[in-house]
Amino acid sequence: MVGKKIITLSEVVVNNKLNVPAFIEKVKNDSSFYKAFRNLRIIGFTALNDIRMLDKNGNLKASLKSRTRQYRKHNCRFMQTLDEAVTGDFYDNNLNYNYYTAQMYASLFFTKDSICGENNIVAGFAFNAKEKSGMEKNKEQLKMLFFNPGKRISGLPFMSNKTAIYDDDIASRYDMRIDLEEYNNTSCYVFIQKVKPGYEGKVVLDEMITWFNDSTMEVVARKYALSYSAMVYKFKVNMEVQMTTFNGLTVPSLIRYVGDWKAITKKRERGVFTATLFDFKK
Repeated sequence: MVGKKIITLSEVVVNNKLNVPAFIEKVKNDSSFYKAFRNLRIIGFTALNDIRMLDKNGNLKASLKSRTRQYRKHNCRFMQTLDEAVTGDFYDNNLNYNYYTAQMYASLFFTKDSICGENNIVAGFAFNAKEKSGMEKNKEQLKMLFFNPGKRISGLPFMSNKTAIYDDDIASRYDMRIDLEEYNNTSCYVFIQKVKPGYEGKVVLDEMITWFNDSTMEVVARKYALSYSAMVYKFKVNMEVQMTTFNGLTVPSLIRYVGDWKAITKKRERGVFTATLFDFKK
């Protein structure tokens, strides 16, 4: 037990004499997951992008498939679209995105112009939605959920106090387990957090499985499921991220998202996207 958190350890973890309180503290304050995405700002890479928007029956409404290349030169990065295929009303007449999900994807992975002077430093960085409004505020809040699942997120109506899964009052709603296993030829601690029966609907993060490199404690992969239903927001989202290494940097190699999202000012959207990143270059 750590605080009020009851954590089950596999036999191999017990035999490994893991310092569980220290482990939980590292998990709680992990920055390696976000840093892996920040690392993408300082290197070049090719991406295969697949975004699909679905109707309520799961049929395709609109889609984008593209191959893009990010280049990094003279402390700047810029992107070139190598090929692209679009169906349905993915864009409006002015080639703006018709879908909130597509806008979110683009804000994470696409650049229209050169961006200069960036770095991959995460120390001291904090997401801040207070100074933003409208779409930009929503994007910032969603990035908090994506990059920092389990942290308290201010400004999310009716749910900010339900995202802090490491606080004792919220942690008591979860079953937690630590195991040790191989993932992509890397020895990892696996931390599994799953909402207890009867608490569904009273939390935002339903399940999260994270594989940590047992030597560096960097995130190697993560799967998580989030859901919430209120007047302001309704969503059900599943995500998966796999990492790889390049030149000593941990970077995402695969991102999958399946989501059903409804904000009070937006139409309901059902989207699926997959990003495959490869051919990294300094």
